[in-house]
Amino acid sequence: MSGIRIEPLTREAFSPFGEVIEAEGSSWYPINAGTTERYHRLATVESAGADPVIGISIFRGDGFQFPVHLSVLERHPVGSQAFFPVSGNDYLVVVAEGGQGDKPDLATIRAFLAKPTQGVNYRSGTWHHPLLCLEREGDFLVVDRVDGAPNCDEVPLEKPLVIEKEE
Repeated sequence: MSGIRIEPLTREAFSPFGEVIEAEGSSWYPINAGTTERYHRLATVESAGADPVIGISIFRGDGFQFPVHLSVLERHPVGSQAFFPVSGNDYLVVVAEGGQGDKPDLATIRAFLAKPTQGVNYRSGTWHHPLLCLEREGDFLVVDRVDGAPNCDEVPLEKPLVIEKEE
């Protein structure tokens, strides 16, 4: 499989995989004597097992140029993982549904173009590609499980998948 089509990141399109985190189009209410808009509960942190610890981290991802070659997918089986960009650049979100044998179903792979004002929260168990910042390095605020429990399964792809820039 090659030539994965890039779609815009929308709540509806991404809903099988998790939540889109963005203020645009979200409801809000005023706080701080009306000087601040609170966009409340845009995503829900998931964590299974005994005594999970949720942390806030910064991930710095390399910049990728087109064509982008995908060689691995990963998932986090006991906790969600939320990413919100803080560097102001676009990035790609690549996801797939679960398939047979506890592997991703590559026939369902999708690529979304995320704007700098959009974050994502991968639902527990969602297969996804690691960070794909476009053009230049980028920082992301990440909320996920940090207690050391096994929470990352990686599957190398037998044949790299390719995402081309659409004109």
